Amino acid sequence: MPAFHYRAIALDGRESSGTVDAESSRQARASLREQGLLAVDLQAARSAGTQRKLPRLGNTALMLLTRQWSTLLAAGIPVERALAALAEQSDDAPTRSLLGAIRDELQAGHPLHRALENFPQTFNRLYCALVAAGEQSGQLDQVMQRLADSLESSGALRQKVLQATIYPVLVVIVASAVIGALMLYVVPQVVAVFNSGKHTLPFLTRALIAVSDLLRTTWPLLAVVFGGGLWGFRRAWRNEDFRHARQLQLLRLPVLGRLLQALDSARLAQTMAILVASGVPLLAALDAGCAVLWLLPLRRALATASGEVREGASLHRALARSGRFPPLLVHMIGSGEASGRLGEMLEKAARQQSDEVAARLGTATALLEPLLILAMGGIVLVIVLAILQPIIEINQLLH
Repeated sequence: MPAFHYRAIALDGRESSGTVDAESSRQARASLREQGLLAVDLQAARSAGTQRKLPRLGNTALMLLTRQWSTLLAAGIPVERALAALAEQSDDAPTRSLLGAIRDELQAGHPLHRALENFPQTFNRLYCALVAAGEQSGQLDQVMQRLADSLESSGALRQKVLQATIYPVLVVIVASAVIGALMLYVVPQVVAVFNSGKHTLPFLTRALIAVSDLLRTTWPLLAVVFGGGLWGFRRAWRNEDFRHARQLQLLRLPVLGRLLQALDSARLAQTMAILVASGVPLLAALDAGCAVLWLLPLRRALATASGEVREGASLHRALARSGRFPPLLVHMIGSGEASGRLGEMLEKAARQQSDEVAARLGTATALLEPLLILAMGGIVLVIVLAILQPIIEINQLLH
């Protein structure tokens, strides 16, 4: 039976506290009244399920779980029975453990959104806020369906970003390995042959030999410097002012800046669309939107806009004054405010921003791949020319 921690006042005015077993908070208060106690604070005791270390569900697993959950709720099955059905049909042990822990929380008297908050490694603030809105409005099944759609679209967007970065990263790794092998192994072998002769080596060959010797003698120091620089950068990145300054520089870059802005704008529009459509007040939706933004300049601009909206300004005018958000997103928000269909226009804006991200990713990949190949090919060409030049000169002298 669920337990409740209470703080109560007796008939003689004395204050007491303790734990009472009851099926619900109402039954707990009734039980206390029978004992001559008036509850002034009553909270469900945390069950043992939250004390277990539970693994985090991935985006795909969470999306499938949410979609199945919404289907069961739409069929009229209560939340607790739906959890039991999901746990019974799941073949994944971590998922079954998580669902069992959530069910324990519900049996302890917690509302669903409070139960989910005990597992932040899987359910973020946005997820819990939407579930709370669904519980309040009585449309939990529809909210869960929107959540599943949001998780699916965000997962697809993340997959596009990953696919766009895999090839350039592989090119850099392979080319760096080839260049490193040439500089640390091939060049010293060739130098040993050239050193036996008495003729003067070409400038390009001498420069290559100097770079090769420097790398072979100082690579431990270079590795330490690189590691220390990486550690220092990570420490500095924790500072908001440093991160804000670096992100401003990223936003000024021709292609990357617009891509990052479109990514964050798509995330913001998608988050606010499902919040507003679920009946969450606009100011609360703006606060949740701030939490999902990665770029600090956009996050601070949205926080400023939220303050202006709280004072009575329209959202699209507040966003336009910041100058940090795409004009099309601002105009669509303005159209939604004017027509009273803000949620619908935010959904359209989210789709438009996602399409823009996909287009910009394609453009960036199309530009980056040949540039990387040309750069790495140029470096390899210089190394090969530096090795071949003395061979060609020796061949000319022999003839």
